[in-house]
Amino acid sequence: MTASPRLPHLADLPYAGRGPAPALANPVDADTTGTVLDRVNAWARKSPDRRAVVGAGGEIGYADLVRRVERMRARLEASGCGAGDVVACLGPRSARTIVLFLALESLGAVYLPVDPGWPRARIDEVLRLSASALAVEYTAGDEQPPVVERTAGGGGGPLEAPAGEEPRYVIYTSGTTGRPKGAVVARPGMLNHLWAKVADLDITEDSRVVFTAPLVFDISIWQMLAPLMVGATVVVASDNDVLYPPRLHRLLLRHEATVVELVPTAIGTLLDDIARKGSGEVLPALRWLISTGEELKPSLAERALAALPHAGLLNAYGPTECSDDVTHHVVSPQDTAGARLPVGRPIGNAKIYCLVHDSEEGTWSAAGPGQAGELFVGGVPVGLGYLGDRDATLSAFFRDVFDPDSPTGRLYRTGDLGRIDGDGVHYLGRVDRQVKVAGVRMELDEIEAVLSRHGSVKLCAVTLRQEEGRQPVLTAHYVPGTEVEAGELEAFLRSALPASLVPRSWDRLEEMPLTPNGKVDHRALARREPPGEG
Repeated sequence: MTASPRLPHLADLPYAGRGPAPALANPVDADTTGTVLDRVNAWARKSPDRRAVVGAGGEIGYADLVRRVERMRARLEASGCGAGDVVACLGPRSARTIVLFLALESLGAVYLPVDPGWPRARIDEVLRLSASALAVEYTAGDEQPPVVERTAGGGGGPLEAPAGEEPRYVIYTSGTTGRPKGAVVARPGMLNHLWAKVADLDITEDSRVVFTAPLVFDISIWQMLAPLMVGATVVVASDNDVLYPPRLHRLLLRHEATVVELVPTAIGTLLDDIARKGSGEVLPALRWLISTGEELKPSLAERALAALPHAGLLNAYGPTECSDDVTHHVVSPQDTAGARLPVGRPIGNAKIYCLVHDSEEGTWSAAGPGQAGELFVGGVPVGLGYLGDRDATLSAFFRDVFDPDSPTGRLYRTGDLGRIDGDGVHYLGRVDRQVKVAGVRMELDEIEAVLSRHGSVKLCAVTLRQEEGRQPVLTAHYVPGTEVEAGELEAFLRSALPASLVPRSWDRLEEMPLTPNGKVDHRALARREPPGEG
């Protein structure tokens, strides 16, 4: 990696095995040269009036989209924006987001989405950590022009990277220490992922893909860009559309959406609305429902397959640090009989390794067939590291010791437990969700997976409550779908799990606290007042 104070050189992964570790791989031809805007320009010449973006602001054709990008580019250039500059972008999910990304891409600048709804202290911290050169504030509509300003200090200079791996965007994730980490994704990794979504979902010029994700969530990138690669239409959902299931349902029907991606909690609320409205509104145009961001439980998958038998259900898995999803799995009815669903096989040009750590020696070796280990990613998708965070980069990114022909030369340690068998990759939870109680090591995700299979449990989560002067207590938090007593749920777990894995404390909720990205907020659950013990 090019010497840079913000993207350091990497160390070799300390591998103790004999010969390279076995990997799941999927080599394909994918054009990772050029830009997304190149494809947009080609469609604008071929079909200038074809719908590129639709939403609350009306329709935008491909030729009109190009004109808007040119105007935005001119505004950015006039403010001194150039190649490698990190540009903080504050605004709502809208057609303007797409225009801004494409304009930055055309300049070789780096897109950094910032949620204007974040607390001011977090916005200031991200601007400081990223050393962004410019900040762009924009609204969804065209009434007010975007405001482009130099940031305090004028930025940290152009972001450097290896030749051919120009940084394209930065997504800040919440670190375990509470300090946000800015994952830097390069052009080849981004384009590779866009083409993987096009191929695996069979996105064509007739497709209508819904743009639902919060802009600070990595899936927002493919949702707003992959359709434009093939002349398809991006359907922009407003925040209100995403927050209220009836509105999202109406949006999908009105625009005859063919592809929509949601976190599992949002899938559940959408299915609830479909059930309330009956069989007449089961989204007949929908071809793909995609689950991502959290583990898709078999019980929810079973509901989705029953409610939308005409649509494929895709279980996707991948870290922000590796250009978003690195595996895809089409869920079958047979899959839902298991305790957990596979997350599938690698997308094009990704490599997945399963390694076991020797804590005494500090080395890694290959997991055996079906053996649980930690998942590592190699190949084109692997990102460049964490912006301006040397320690975090060196703890998660390593030089690839397995593949001398690796296009990036990097491996990423996901922090996720998994195993590899004939179905591909099985996600087994986060390493940092492994806990020890009274000397017994347990995985909280495993307990959640079993509890979610009870027919009366709509949503659930398990936390370990640590109180000063007391033994840690396992707590199950649950939202019932139908009335159920905690004693029945406890008995259900005792029939399937060792007694040491059965929570002693049960917390009935009216609704599950969620993060802004729609995931279960485990930190908020851990802060709740202690419920009664079972």
